[in-house]
Amino acid sequence: MPSAFLPDRAFVRITGADAEHFLQNLITTDLGALADHDWRPGALLTPQGKIFYDFLISHRDDGFMIDIRADQVEAFVRRMTMYKLRAAVTIETLPETGATVIWGEASDGAADHRFALAGTEVRRQPGRFDGAGDRGAYDALRILHGVPESGQDYALQDAFPHDILFDKSGGVSFRKGCYVGQEVVSRMQHRSTARRRVVIVSGEAPLPASGSEITIGGKAIGALGTVAGERGLAIVRIDKAGEAMAVGEPILAGDVPVSVALPGWTGLTFPSSAEEA
Repeated sequence: MPSAFLPDRAFVRITGADAEHFLQNLITTDLGALADHDWRPGALLTPQGKIFYDFLISHRDDGFMIDIRADQVEAFVRRMTMYKLRAAVTIETLPETGATVIWGEASDGAADHRFALAGTEVRRQPGRFDGAGDRGAYDALRILHGVPESGQDYALQDAFPHDILFDKSGGVSFRKGCYVGQEVVSRMQHRSTARRRVVIVSGEAPLPASGSEITIGGKAIGALGTVAGERGLAIVRIDKAGEAMAVGEPILAGDVPVSVALPGWTGLTFPSSAEEA
């Protein structure tokens, strides 16, 4: 079974009598829809609705496990502790370093809901397991299915949940009660104002480096994130991309002609000029 070790991940456990209520009022994920041993994406937002911290969260018998970037874990724990006040909640960083992901009829670990939506079973668990490879194959799998990650595909405090498909991947709830930044995110949903989206980029030649601009007629509509050969991920203005595709105007990544596609599992389409009007 293919697998990869991700050394830049860390784990936080949140337990206690008030753990679910505490988290439900803070983060974007609806914990009521979270099955046991199922990793779902989630975020703690700024009051302006942008992603402050992103993570995967899993329900465990004694509380919740959070899989987060290792370079963000200390600040995240401090922030959550600040919110705790007198709630009966314990927040602790676990000693495990890194995460192992396994795909292709995997049996160990909890399922990553983001990939399940695309019809691929990917499981992940704390620590390094024998035989786990490097992250290159995992990044290629993310590109194939349109699964972005912060640091590689977007910067924290720069993206809204809609930008990174949280409204489609189960990372944000529009049904549960208030949480930090909820008003802005709900307004984007109900007014259908989300125009920046993750797309899968395919080049006619190897793509330039991450961070290279995606342009139409010399004007930037986004930038490359994760790149693997001739394919990559990018967050772009899909209204601008849709207009260009409708009239056959070239889209470039650096100097490389590319095509862009929205991940099939999202059900999204590029807006037409009629829809824009």
